[in-house]
Amino acid sequence: MSACSDPLWPSYRAGARLTVDLGAIASNYRYLQTLAADASCAAVVKADAYGLGIERVAPVLESAGARDFFVAHVDEGIRLRSVVSEKARITVLHGARPDATGDCVRYGLRPVLNSLEQIAAWRDEAGRAAAPLEAVLQVDSGMSRFGLSGGDLEVLREDQGLVEGLDVSLVMSHLACADMPDHPANRSQKARMLEMSAQLPSAPLSLSASSGIFLGPEYHLDVVRPGAALYGLAPNRSGPNPLSPVVRLQAHVLQIREILPGEGVGYGLTYRPVQPRRIATVAVGYADGFSRHGAGHGCAWFEEICLPILGRVSMDSLIVDVSDVPEGKLLPDMMVDLIGPRRSVDDVAEAAGTIGYEVLTSLGHRFHREYVGN
Repeated sequence: MSACSDPLWPSYRAGARLTVDLGAIASNYRYLQTLAADASCAAVVKADAYGLGIERVAPVLESAGARDFFVAHVDEGIRLRSVVSEKARITVLHGARPDATGDCVRYGLRPVLNSLEQIAAWRDEAGRAAAPLEAVLQVDSGMSRFGLSGGDLEVLREDQGLVEGLDVSLVMSHLACADMPDHPANRSQKARMLEMSAQLPSAPLSLSASSGIFLGPEYHLDVVRPGAALYGLAPNRSGPNPLSPVVRLQAHVLQIREILPGEGVGYGLTYRPVQPRRIATVAVGYADGFSRHGAGHGCAWFEEICLPILGRVSMDSLIVDVSDVPEGKLLPDMMVDLIGPRRSVDDVAEAAGTIGYEVLTSLGHRFHREYVGN
């Protein structure tokens, strides 16, 4: 297994190490591609490939077979264009603001048109280009977030000229409750999406992102758009995660000390032991994306030993109970696992009362980053 490191925050200076397994990302992509074998499998790399580094991740996904990439913003698309081949198609989920449509043309980006205003701006750009421009139309099938409404479709039906100059190559929508397989909204959204898409120019259809893929073939349609699943996050919490873990976060121990019963720990002195404890200060805090909220339900690991987090997480550090580690086995500058084989990103998220997406995309840039399996 090959490895390469980020030149910033070298290992001998950084307080923590974030390891990203590029081979696991490629494996997850191929697994999802097989799961949705009758559909084309795109790759969502928005938010800097969910915080893991688009320059490192996107070429690996393209080598694994991805030909369609989705980002959220135009500038993400421009950045992505420099690291994938000319054959890769890049779609911008938010579309383009009116003055940015020219940049979409310049960098070969396909916008998702979510409103009549975006359709008009892209149609004007097609007029300036004197050629049809490729676009995606999104319909709001029930999430009330992005997409054309039923009223918008009525306007388009009454004036077919509003989509002249557009090469509609995909019609899409997005499921609100795909991580809850039994939720009735999944079926109603699929029915609504099919009903709405029938009123638009004929094109391939896309409804499912990561969790939607696991709802079964009837939700795959023509294109699936996995994002979080590529990076090892569980599609739902109803069973074992079938995806390979991608990240490991290890932090250095800065200091170990003994505390007596009643002595306070951390800001607010919210933890006071009832018996003597041995504690360790660890070099990761909320500025590194390790949430202050719910810290009391979290832990680190050293080998086979769970190390509960004590008190409040600070900006640059947290404190764990190492009393169960035999004395002399864990020493300052050694490392403990905050995310790893015994505690997944989803586990960390559950303790913090959030979701794995937020944990992953919040992981900071003060780590020494190591990429393996390239």
